[in-house]
Amino acid sequence: MKKAGFVLLLLLLICGQVGASSNYYELGDRVLKKGLEGVDVAILQQRLCLLGLYDNAALDGIYGPKTVEAVKELQRRCGIKADGVVGPKTIECLPLDIPVSSRADYSREDILILARVIHGEARGELFKGQVGVGAVILNRVKHSSFPNTIREVVMEDGQFSCLFDGQINYYPTEQALDAARAALAGYDPTRGALFFYNPAIATNVAWISKRPVAERIGNHLFLY
Repeated sequence: MKKAGFVLLLLLLICGQVGASSNYYELGDRVLKKGLEGVDVAILQQRLCLLGLYDNAALDGIYGPKTVEAVKELQRRCGIKADGVVGPKTIECLPLDIPVSSRADYSREDILILARVIHGEARGELFKGQVGVGAVILNRVKHSSFPNTIREVVMEDGQFSCLFDGQINYYPTEQALDAARAALAGYDPTRGALFFYNPAIATNVAWISKRPVAERIGNHLFLY
């Protein structure tokens, strides 16, 4: 574990670009409506929180009924059609010039650590599944049963296989970096999960297989 941590620390000194891909949407890139998911939805929810229209504890990047109702109330206040769909006119009603305090307030090192674990644990998975791995780490940071920093959660003994097989030492892909950014912005497709595993290849799963399943995304089960 100490050796893995040392190698990780050295690799984090390497600078890289955190770029965007077709899987990463900024607010305004697309029309938002019920059923969509993504970092842009998470940012929308953050802005609605600032206006007192949305509960910060419910921020998950998933455009569900609560988001629809909050958007409709925003639209009514703004004097535009209250249809719960976010297009350019609705975006103009949001406080875009006000800083948002959220998961996005993390360092570059945090992004890289998160992206390395995503790359090591979920390379080849759907983008949504990669975000899910990042979300699990962030959910642990907030949970009283786990350490309260990304680095400490990742380095906790026996938690992530990529530390043992060396995959955490590979520089993450652009998609993994985007997935880390999406998770840090509040997108949580796992709906609060604290664990994940691939039942097709995992061993010694007697304890984890008994935990409640939150979501299945790609090859991974995400559990509470």
